[in-house]
Amino acid sequence: MTSDAQPHILLVEDDTSLAEWILDYLTAHGYRVSHINRGDQALDAIQKLQPDLLILDVMLPYKNGFDICKESRLFYSNPILMLTACAEEADEILGLELGANDYVSKPVKPRLLLARVKALLRRDTIEAPVATTLLFGQLKIMEGTKAVFLNGEPVSITSNEFEVLWLLASQAGKVISREELVTQLRGIEYDGLDRSIDIRISRLRKKLHDNTAQPFRIKTIWAKGYLFAADAWE
Repeated sequence: MTSDAQPHILLVEDDTSLAEWILDYLTAHGYRVSHINRGDQALDAIQKLQPDLLILDVMLPYKNGFDICKESRLFYSNPILMLTACAEEADEILGLELGANDYVSKPVKPRLLLARVKALLRRDTIEAPVATTLLFGQLKIMEGTKAVFLNGEPVSITSNEFEVLWLLASQAGKVISREELVTQLRGIEYDGLDRSIDIRISRLRKKLHDNTAQPFRIKTIWAKGYLFAADAWE
C-alpha cells in the first residue's frame, strides 16, 4: 500500500457511463481513482502508477483484460479485481487462472463492488508475519516468499493458489469447509454458487501431482470440504 492516506485505484474500463459512476462512487468512499479507457495503454499505466488496486474490465479496445492481467503479473503484485460479463463463468475462471484476485460480474452492483474493494485492500495491507516454512516430506511451502518446492523443484503457482494451499497446509489433517475458505480468502459470505475455490484447488492438484480423479494429497471430503493430507508427500 502506498503511503498516501487514500488508497489509489486504477480503473481500466471503456464504458464511459459505467466508468464515471464507479469513479464517483469510489471517490465518495475515500479512494483516489485514476481511469483509462484503452487496453493498449493499461500496462504502461500500471507500471507507472503502481496502484494499490487494479479494477480491470475484460472487454477492452486494442488489448483485452485477460492479456493485461497476465502480462502485468510480471511486474505488478497488488490485487486485481476483474469486471466480467454477466453469467460468463468462463471469464471468471480464466481471470483467476491468469492471476486476478477476484471478480465482479456485470451489471455491477455498487455495494458489492465496494465490499470486494475493501476486502482486497484490507487483505493486502495486513502486516506480513515473520517468514514461516511448512515441510511435509518432499513438499516445502515458504510463506514469506510464497515459494513452493516439490521433490526439490520449484512449483509455479499463482498468489491465489498459494493462499489456498497455505490455509489448507497450515491446518493439515483438518477438514476446511468451502464456506470457511471463501470467507477467509475472499472476505465475503459463501453464496453456494462461488466456484473460485474449487478452481484453485483443481489447479493445485495438477501442479502438485495429485491424482485428480481420486485425490490423496488435497482430499475432497464429501459434503464437508477439503483436507490437506500431511503424510502424502514422501
